[in-house]
Amino acid sequence: MGTTWRVLYAARHAPPGEVQAAIETRLAELVAVLSHWEPDSALCRFNRTAGAWVTLPRDLARVVDAGLHLARVSGGAFDPAVGALVDLWGFGPRGPMPVPDEAAIEAARAVSGWQRLDWDGDGQCLRQPGGLQLDLSGIAKGYAADELADRLGRMGIAHCLIEVGGELVGRGIRPDGEPWWVDLETPPGPPLLPLRIALLQMGVATSGDYVRGAHSIDPRTGRAPDNGVVSVSVVAKTAMAADALATAIAIAWPDLSALEPLKPAARIVTRAGEVLTLPLQAMIDD
Repeated sequence: MGTTWRVLYAARHAPPGEVQAAIETRLAELVAVLSHWEPDSALCRFNRTAGAWVTLPRDLARVVDAGLHLARVSGGAFDPAVGALVDLWGFGPRGPMPVPDEAAIEAARAVSGWQRLDWDGDGQCLRQPGGLQLDLSGIAKGYAADELADRLGRMGIAHCLIEVGGELVGRGIRPDGEPWWVDLETPPGPPLLPLRIALLQMGVATSGDYVRGAHSIDPRTGRAPDNGVVSVSVVAKTAMAADALATAIAIAWPDLSALEPLKPAARIVTRAGEVLTLPLQAMIDD
């Protein structure tokens, strides 16, 4: 997926070599299904399909289902079918591209959009309308972190902190009895008060342009959002939910009315300052 991973765990009988092998095996399975960097992944094969129903592997089906749900709830601020626009702007595996003109943007928008997808959740079948490009980079890393925690759980390892590409999930506690403490990322700029989160059966993810440069696309316009957002950090029950919500909020800000039913616990850093949503403020006050 073009990123790194890190795992901390506490267990009496879990040889590091066996744990690492299990992690690497599970990650290889996920890359083979979800990666848009690997031409032979299930996702890339779907993208090359010329208008047909495709039965998705379990992992891809679960991420697509979650992504389409958030696309509906967010009014398209999060969209798993934005790959053509991502590639057009040079933010995908193809690498840098010239700034596109109006005609190119509209052509990419014409073949993009979650509304063009037909999803049969019971049969785990997704219809490729032709030309549409899935891009799950705004949700797949969080899903991978959750899956690694689940894999360790099946090995009897209940206490771990998992990080995949900056998205984290914490299970259990540390050997000293403390929770897994995680400091929210602080982007460059005016100093912010540090914010430390206890990841007790929760995930946290951050979306921002301050590490890799501007690479966000508003699926609704086909262009970079002009809302002053520098970064968004979200705490949620899973890293996948946190990952996708951070992406959606970074695009939708300042109008989060569509996302209010989800009660996102988020810190939004903009060029004008910092905003904590009420659910995150309540967590801090508790």
